Amino acid sequence: MFYGAVVWDPWIIVAQIVCLQCLYYIALGVFLSILVGVRLSRMSLVYFFDYSTVTASTVTGWCIIASFLLSALVGAGSMIHLIRRAKKCLDFSATLYIIHLFICIVYGGWPSSATWWIVNGTGFAVMALLGEWLCMRQELQEIPIPQYRSVGPSG
Repeated sequence: MFYGAVVWDPWIIVAQIVCLQCLYYIALGVFLSILVGVRLSRMSLVYFFDYSTVTASTVTGWCIIASFLLSALVGAGSMIHLIRRAKKCLDFSATLYIIHLFICIVYGGWPSSATWWIVNGTGFAVMALLGEWLCMRQELQEIPIPQYRSVGPSG
């Protein structure tokens, strides 16, 4: 979709980053609404960006952890359509999680929770490795070449 064969276009790369980031946060919002929204009376951005909500000590915290990990799976799946190159998956995954870290720092300060780092590190690894594997499978598929008959004077 966005990948050009030879041309290096920084605007395409920026568009890919923005699309991947948006899809990740849309998936995170859907999973948080499904898993956490039924447990709470009101959803807010705290569950997206505040490190203190990512905890293994409550059921709601486990639902938030599951939402982050499921979003990483969706991010890996969306790399097939947005990135299409296995060797670029690590770069785009790292960019996504670095941007997420900066947003979290602006929103709630430096994440001091070990659980937050473990969850996001695991999400990064899942997104990068699964995205790379999926893109590699797509790259290794045979290219269909139509068989044309040469119609000559002998028929």
